[in-house]
Amino acid sequence: MKIIAMKPSLLGLLLALPCWLLGQNLEQHILNVQSDIKQLESQQKMLEDRLEELKLQKVQRDLRDIGLPSQNYILHTALALEYDEAHEQAKWVAHIITPDVINGNVSRTNDFRPDPMVKTGTAVEEDYFLKYLQADSSYKYDGYGYDRGHLAPSADFRWSQKALSESYFYSNMSPQRPEFNRESWADLEVRLRGYVFEHPKAALYVVTGPVLTDDLPKVERSVNKVSIPEKYFKVALDLTNKRAIGFIMPNQKCSDPLASYAVPVNEVEALTGLDFYSGLPDEVEDQLEANLDKKSWLPDIAKGDVDPISAPTLAPNHFNTVQAKRYMGQGQEIQVCGTVVSTRYSRSGNLWLNIDKQFPNQIFSVFIRKKDLPNFSYKANEVLAQQEACFFGKVEDFNGTPTMNINREEHIKTEVPRQ
Repeated sequence: MKIIAMKPSLLGLLLALPCWLLGQNLEQHILNVQSDIKQLESQQKMLEDRLEELKLQKVQRDLRDIGLPSQNYILHTALALEYDEAHEQAKWVAHIITPDVINGNVSRTNDFRPDPMVKTGTAVEEDYFLKYLQADSSYKYDGYGYDRGHLAPSADFRWSQKALSESYFYSNMSPQRPEFNRESWADLEVRLRGYVFEHPKAALYVVTGPVLTDDLPKVERSVNKVSIPEKYFKVALDLTNKRAIGFIMPNQKCSDPLASYAVPVNEVEALTGLDFYSGLPDEVEDQLEANLDKKSWLPDIAKGDVDPISAPTLAPNHFNTVQAKRYMGQGQEIQVCGTVVSTRYSRSGNLWLNIDKQFPNQIFSVFIRKKDLPNFSYKANEVLAQQEACFFGKVEDFNGTPTMNINREEHIKTEVPRQ
């Protein structure tokens, strides 16, 4: 056999050729897989959108099946309501707090607007305040003394962008005194969401509204003469665990514990003349509406939780965790005092402190970014746990919870000044 000798350069080229081809194939494989991933992501987004749409359809079906308070209602994506033109607000708003709220992460939209489905027209922004554009492009606000209080709270819909946005229709608003809307009313809303966190297999069927009477005063500067309710009601039904509860609360600062405003559902019916949950069999409806098990709905303060520090006992210019909400988003630096009842690190390494109330019923939170932790001479999660402290900074809105970012040790004082 005659062996043909090849030049070294040619032999090297032939040996390298398969690797070069293989390299080209690897690059193409990478591109193909990346393309497949994009297609899967697109398909997943389509399926998630379809799943949300089906869940919203189920909410609508379930609202009708359980029974709405009247037949003269408007049905939005995830809530139903009956509008009262004489008072320029809803008589009632019905919605469902589903277990999806547990993992929902949609933030407030604040897109307040008239409800296009109310043929007679709804209240508008000028029914609550006026605003004037300044030379620096900011706005100066002239308020009438009342909040645009949600009847069905936006945070109950934080699993659906569309449903949450529709909660900002003016048909879902009612003039509430700030000390009511931001404190006791907000506490009730948080408690009901917390109930779903504690009972993740349950859904709450909720109806909310003002107690409307012919002699109610009007918001004086309101362009549509919106009535000012003296009381509000809320009823909630947990069909899974066969229990229901009602609340009647005055439109003012409520100093008593929330449990003192709890009543059987049939008391709310007697006050309002509305018939709740009429789609249920009569015997089931009667039993649920007559019985009230406060302990199941409003158990004693959860282990580790504490009551907020009494505001009158704090030194001047110091605020408790309930009052902190008034300053949310105002850009003003204040001192907020309370007890650190729980701490945790996020996945990104930020430290979170819940003050007075634990998750998911937190009413005020503090966080220290990972990059700022070296500014502290102590381990904040260990030293501050179960301690009273005052925190200095701006109160921001984090998914509806008043939250303060602390970046220096000097902005935390472990001695709470009292009068």
